Amino acid sequence: MDINELRTIATVGSFILFVTILIWSWTKRNSQDFKEAANLPFAEEAKPIRQKKIIAKKGKRK
Repeated sequence: MDINELRTIATVGSFILFVTILIWSWTKRNSQDFKEAANLPFAEEAKPIRQKKIIAKKGKRK
């Protein structure tokens, strides 16, 4: 078995895996779950960010 045959097998296997994942994610059964997951960051109200005051300390120079 030549190295090029291994590369070909790896490439074809990766492509088949990619197409399988695409089909799996676009099925109607899984589509709703992915839509809900995509909206999770927007589900809760945004909390205001507390701003901290940064006070610069003056260093002693000789």
